[in-house]
This record gives sequence, C-alpha cells and structure tokens, in this order.
Amino acid sequence: MAVTGVLWFAFVFLHMVGMMKFFFGPETFDHYSHWLRTLLTPLFPHGWFLWLQRTGLTVALLLHIFAATSLTLQSRRARPVRYAKTSNVQATYASRTMRWGGIIIVLFIVYHVMDLSIGPANPGFVRGEVFRNTVASLEQWPVAAAYILSVGAVCMHLYHGVWSALQTVGANRPKYDRAFKLLSRGVALLIFVGFSSVPVAILAGYRG
Repeated sequence: MAVTGVLWFAFVFLHMVGMMKFFFGPETFDHYSHWLRTLLTPLFPHGWFLWLQRTGLTVALLLHIFAATSLTLQSRRARPVRYAKTSNVQATYASRTMRWGGIIIVLFIVYHVMDLSIGPANPGFVRGEVFRNTVASLEQWPVAAAYILSVGAVCMHLYHGVWSALQTVGANRPKYDRAFKLLSRGVALLIFVGFSSVPVAILAGYRG
C-alpha cells in the first residue's frame, strides 16, 4: 500500500508542478502538454508515454485499493466483536475519512479524464488546446468548486498517506514525530494551494 501510494504521490506532485505552467500563458501550457506526448519518442510512437503512465497509475490505483480493502478485512477479522464505545484518541480526521476520501478521489479521476483528457465532459473540447480546455471547464463555478473540494480530498489523503508511509518504512522516531507531521501537512498544503490556484485564477478572470 505504501509503495503504490508513493507512486501516486510522485505523480500528483509532478502534475501540480506542471500545472503551474498554466500561469505562463496558452503557448507555454500547450507546449508542455505537447512535450508530454513526445516523451520517449522515437523509441515509442507519439503519445505512448502518456498511455504507459496511465496504465501504470491505473494498476497502482487498483493495487492500492486492493491493499486498503485487505487491511480493512484483516482488521475486522482480528476483532469480530465491535467496540461498545469508540474513542478516537490517536486517529486524525484525515485518517478517519480515508475511505470516503478515496471514493471521492476515484470519482474525481474519472471525471478529470473525461473532462480534460478525452473531452466528453468539456464544453467544446478541442484536442491539443489544453489551456483553452482548462479555462472552458473551470470557468464554470460548480466545476471549479467541485475541483477544489476534490483536490482537498486528495490532499487530506496525502497528508495521512505521507505520514503512514514514513511509519511503514520505519522512519518515524519520537524525536522526529513533530517534524514529520509538519512535513506531511506542509506537502499536502503546498499541493492544495498549487492545484487550487488554477480554478481560483480562472474564476478571477485570468485568461493568460
């Protein structure tokens, strides 16, 4: 679960960095999108990098869901009789909402692909004009609001995920506990601000 989570974390972080090119205007943003499609050429045909990436991320997502489900079932089997009273002493809000957050993230991924990658959910989708498609989608305030809320769910998931991954690899120590928590929160906040800045800028009237 930690390994697949790290793969997705790396993708989300790099995707956020790439999204910042939106603020350099249509030409730069569209050129960045075109560059992604030409990676690994001529070793592979045009666009294959993105499909290899999507396939790998899909497999990682399915394995992540499988691992989460397996851990939940193991936990339930370990204690078939439920607690009479549940007291969340160590559990954070992020950890308690991981499952619901995961469902929101999966739904968001499906819509995001239909909106900006394939096009059926985007008004007047034009292939190759990524800047135009992004503006057309996020200038609709319900879509922008849903985007920001979904990014929030992603970052809540990442906050707990980064913290859990550090525990899994044995990096956590009592003296580093506070530092790692601040690191997890800081990374999640950075990603949230990065992604959210795009719809906020569009709603504020930015068009390059």
